[in-house]
Amino acid sequence: MELRQLQYFLKVAQKEHVTQAAEELHVAQSAVSRQIHQLEEELGVQLFMQKGRNLQLTPVGQLFCKRVDSILKDLDKAVVEVHEFLDPEQGEIRIGFPHSLGIHLIPSVVAEFKQRYPNVKFRFKQGMFPSLIRDVISAEVDLAFISPFPEKHEQVEGEIMLTEELYAILPPNHPLAKEECIALNQLKEDKFVLFSKGYSLRPIVWHACLEAGFTPKIAFEGEETDTIRGLVAAGMGVSILPEMALFQTNPLQPARVRISEPKVTRTIGLIHRSDDKLPRVAQAFRSFLLSYFGLQQQNGNQKNTPVGS
Repeated sequence: MELRQLQYFLKVAQKEHVTQAAEELHVAQSAVSRQIHQLEEELGVQLFMQKGRNLQLTPVGQLFCKRVDSILKDLDKAVVEVHEFLDPEQGEIRIGFPHSLGIHLIPSVVAEFKQRYPNVKFRFKQGMFPSLIRDVISAEVDLAFISPFPEKHEQVEGEIMLTEELYAILPPNHPLAKEECIALNQLKEDKFVLFSKGYSLRPIVWHACLEAGFTPKIAFEGEETDTIRGLVAAGMGVSILPEMALFQTNPLQPARVRISEPKVTRTIGLIHRSDDKLPRVAQAFRSFLLSYFGLQQQNGNQKNTPVGS
């Protein structure tokens, strides 16, 4: 049994399609099929069965897949540990984050960290709240910035890095656009441009509107802060965005107005697996972030907060 066979098997199990697996592996489809066939012959079992145009794991294939996935992750971790032992300042940090943090926060902290550790590499993965939790648990990433900070989870832990204010954003010609501060219920007759369901900012805005005494009327939904900001600037509605998402990226910009009542904020936290030790290079980045956000405790001790405590 060869390592390559296990890698090909796992990729086919994930994609449920030999052609798609071969494309991601950058090998010929025939090579993948051949390795799977040889693996099945060696094990004496059928690992896949045909289901329409896709492949589906057999019951014994599902059992084997769980073990293979665990083995390959342990192998990847062993390789990382060897590299870090040789030079902990040349490792790789795998970090997840929501799209709204990719505009300013992630580039800023990574750039400053790279000044201290120029040889460290980063692998980034963007995602929504549920997928970031899954990526941490499954060890797809070492650390993840997440917003809002999860109230309770048995498999992840971390710290709140900062609490960020959210602003009303309005079309430039809106009657309230030149106000310094407004109450949120002053927008109750306006139509809102909101994030699509599944994005963590949507329930924050929705609950703030309910707290202000009204249900927001939705004009459009989007999946990126640039889209939300652009639609508002074009006069398609109003919205609420965190300050971090309001850095200018194009000439068409909405007006930004502070909300006095209710105060709308979001927490941004950093999480990692609660039952696993971080790689040394990822631990160095976490320590840097605690210091960067002013959370480093005296004598170098760091607070490791179970989520929900």
